[in-house]
Amino acid sequence: MTSDTWHQRESHSFDRNAIAEIRRAANTGIYRIRGWGAKRVLPTLDDLVFLGASMSRYPLEGYREACGTDIVIGERNAERPVRLDIPVTIAGMSFGSLSAQAKEALGRGASAAGTSTTTGDGGMTEEERGHSTKLVYQYLPSRYGMNPDDLRRADAIEVVVGQGAKPGGGGMLLGQKITERVAEMRTLPEGIDQRSACRHPDWTGPDDLAIKIIELREIVDWQVPVYVKLGAARPYYDTALAVKAGADAVVVDGMQGGTAATQDVFIEHVGIPTLAAIPEAVRALRELGVHRDVKLIVAGGIRSGADVAKALALGADVVSIGTAALIAIGDNDPAYDEEYRALGSAAGFWEDFQDGTDPAGITTQDPELSARLDPIVGGRRLANYLQVLTLETQTLARACGKSHVLNLEPEDLAALTVEAAAMAGVPLAGTDWIPGK
Repeated sequence: MTSDTWHQRESHSFDRNAIAEIRRAANTGIYRIRGWGAKRVLPTLDDLVFLGASMSRYPLEGYREACGTDIVIGERNAERPVRLDIPVTIAGMSFGSLSAQAKEALGRGASAAGTSTTTGDGGMTEEERGHSTKLVYQYLPSRYGMNPDDLRRADAIEVVVGQGAKPGGGGMLLGQKITERVAEMRTLPEGIDQRSACRHPDWTGPDDLAIKIIELREIVDWQVPVYVKLGAARPYYDTALAVKAGADAVVVDGMQGGTAATQDVFIEHVGIPTLAAIPEAVRALRELGVHRDVKLIVAGGIRSGADVAKALALGADVVSIGTAALIAIGDNDPAYDEEYRALGSAAGFWEDFQDGTDPAGITTQDPELSARLDPIVGGRRLANYLQVLTLETQTLARACGKSHVLNLEPEDLAALTVEAAAMAGVPLAGTDWIPGK
């Protein structure tokens, strides 16, 4: 066969990436650990579009008619509910996975924008508490760094049952990031790999969770709200059970959510996309008659004001960002491209958050690297980004004739693919057809 009639073709199943991973596994006998989130092609909020107002609905005038963005969480049970100026919060990311400077930058940026940040595994740092006007304290299966005094210093408590990047799995923190300070906060040996538990040690189901939530409320004298965070796997049932257990807010984290470190096989093959998770969680809330009373916070791959607005239109009250917040404060900065390349990657591609070698000083405990991040500058960049997300969300809400971003609704949306129409429960564009209905 001549070269004119024969062409090399890459296998769809055994492409060069699959072959490289087989060879890596065969050479090392170790599964791959990395950070970031899913990189496979998934249905996303990009597969939805807004139906802007024209004749059947009237838009609001851009800069002359108000469009509210405020939200209150926990007013039913807490003496001090969380009051946010914008419907975007900062997700839980631990000190240990992040540097102290990064935690401070997140707190500064969130506070400037009038929203909350979240502690993550490993406890509360003074850098974060001191610069966060609203701080959510994560209560995780590991109990690392947990103490009642810090619970009482928090503005809300988030009981973490699962995470979008790894539903059913625990966290990881490799030894090179467990410095003396991190080890002391977590009561761990310095320099030894840490693996968090995948389930809480003192309860095994929703009935026990209800008891735990009451216990937490009593510790804080019923002052602050209690959230429950779920990795998106069975969002309808899990949301319903969280509500029955007494949650003030349910956080549903889709599989596009990032992580500091876990198995690659978890990131790419466990959980369901954020787009598919939102309507199922909303369905549970509506059937229980608590939609908009028990707040729904959605996380996992949120990048733009369009993503925020679409999540709200599908029924969320708030969105939460993690990976995007790290990029805003300086992660994968092109200024460090040569150093990323020296690590075998490049700016915009680097994902080895677990290694502690981040040139930008964000996902590291190396004092020389972490000193590169100016938390004041990082906080200002995050505040700018949050402002843009809010303005974009308001722009789209006004275009749909809404005087508050929470007035967005599924009727404002159409789907561009059959898959997105089925997942989101909105019509395929140009039709009134919703697959399965």
